[in-house]
Amino acid sequence: MSEQTKPLVQALSQFKDKRPISYHVPGHKNGLLSGLPEEMQFVLPYDLTELEGLDDLHEPSGVIREAEQRLSALYQSDKSFFLVNGSTVGNLAMMYAACRPGDTVIVQRNAHKSIFHAIELTGAKPVFVSPAWSYHSKTPGTVRFSRVKEAIEAYPQAKAVVLTYPTYYGVAGSELTDIIQYSHSKGIPVLVDEAHGAHFVAGSAFPQSALELGADVVVHSAHKTLPAMTMASFLHIKSTFISTEKIAHYLGMLQSSSPSYLLMASLDDARAYVESYTIHDQDDLLEKRRTFIDNLLAIKALQIVETDDPLKVLLRVEGYTGFELLARLEAEGVFAELADPFQVLFVLPLLKKGQAYPFSESVQKIAAAVVTLPAKEEVWTMDELIQIGEDISTLTYLPQELLGRDNGWKAIEESVGYVAAASIIPYPPGIPLLLGGEKVTEHHVTSLLQYLQLNAKFQGAIRANDRQIQVIID
Repeated sequence: MSEQTKPLVQALSQFKDKRPISYHVPGHKNGLLSGLPEEMQFVLPYDLTELEGLDDLHEPSGVIREAEQRLSALYQSDKSFFLVNGSTVGNLAMMYAACRPGDTVIVQRNAHKSIFHAIELTGAKPVFVSPAWSYHSKTPGTVRFSRVKEAIEAYPQAKAVVLTYPTYYGVAGSELTDIIQYSHSKGIPVLVDEAHGAHFVAGSAFPQSALELGADVVVHSAHKTLPAMTMASFLHIKSTFISTEKIAHYLGMLQSSSPSYLLMASLDDARAYVESYTIHDQDDLLEKRRTFIDNLLAIKALQIVETDDPLKVLLRVEGYTGFELLARLEAEGVFAELADPFQVLFVLPLLKKGQAYPFSESVQKIAAAVVTLPAKEEVWTMDELIQIGEDISTLTYLPQELLGRDNGWKAIEESVGYVAAASIIPYPPGIPLLLGGEKVTEHHVTSLLQYLQLNAKFQGAIRANDRQIQVIID
């Protein structure tokens, strides 16, 4: 692809070609002082700062402005921004722009932890809407329109509805348009963490973006499904409720004052990549994907589950957890996005026609992994995890009210009725199982014990080996 379609990439290439002598930051001096491996040093001459002709992310007027304008035109937003601190900073900025301390916000319960951090930082009062269980993907899915409507009727003063779309597993559902339209009819903006949907603009084979469906602010992790570097993300705004100036203001506060030009260049490149994606590219990808899945289905005992997003594929072997399957896959050199008690999640590449990917080699390695799963005397079976239920809930204590309260460690089995001192998060995918300030229920305890039995990994206020969690001691 021509660099003419990538203004920031072109500017960096032209600057580097001048063989400039550096008396500015960063201190590696175009890589001359770096002790990194040679392959890594190769990119350091492009790791620059705000020099003449390279523009400034926080006050763009040149090539960065042009790159962001191209991004906005592609996603048909009022304004789009490059993010160099991941989707986390986008989620924080949109929450700061929508609410103030004490404001009520309606939040999808299976949101990413960055949304809960945003609630804590802004001082908002969350009202949680739990999602429906997706029996197909065996994961928490999307929230139902009826539940969001019920929450808005109960809390009409809400300043925002905050949703995750699609889920980590590619579940999009079919009720987002109704949720957005009803929220807007009540004067409430809809903020969407669409981290896993940056590629939806690529073609009709993919779900529609929340932005296209009418959401006010949408955040994309470009690095998840587009060819951008880790931490490289987008934020888009198209709203009569949320001020573009407010979003820009908070991004200026929250983003690094020394943004990485490598990350920004990768965003410029990722935008150009998906912008040039054609129907022929899509058809070729779908054909390769179908062949890959058909070959996987030929592996004895392996089950394949497809969701709403063609880039997400779930692998299961009956009687084994996803953690057990993942361990065997990694031993064969195949690394998945994540595992859960039921399955392993693959994120497929957004290939263009003519691009190759080692699908055939992967099938051979996956087959070897399945064959080497250890024999079991007892076959493990479980249809679903214990869930909190499709209810509407609030916190016993807001995050800011937890500070200074006495806390201690309690055996999980004895923690019912206590209030969690901090969140407990199976990771990945980074969705809290128990929130700080939330009262512990029998459902929480059962779910925690299930995850521990399956050797899941956690972040937060849990001592997994001791089977204890941190609670408020009043």
